[in-house]
Amino acid sequence: MSTKITIIIDNPTDPAAFEAAYQELEGVARRLPGLRRLEAAKVWPKEDGTPTPAHRTLDLYFDSYEDASAAVATPAAGEFFQGLGGTGTTFTGLFSEIAAA
Repeated sequence: MSTKITIIIDNPTDPAAFEAAYQELEGVARRLPGLRRLEAAKVWPKEDGTPTPAHRTLDLYFDSYEDASAAVATPAAGEFFQGLGGTGTTFTGLFSEIAAA
């Protein structure tokens, strides 16, 4: 069954510095073995301009749970997660089974 890893990135203390680092990190994520599709999104602020609980999301699609699990055990994943942690911005990662529409 197809699997996606969703990374929910909290609001950074310095959005400009985070965005500068994030562009490179997204490129590292694209090197994950078995990656079928990458979808990156920046979260809109609330209507009153205040931030939402998240700044960005990143969805990484794989053919199977096994492929996704293997990908996060690679040096590219280590580089990605180390870099993301190095921004000082917290995040949550979720593995999800993709249901047919």
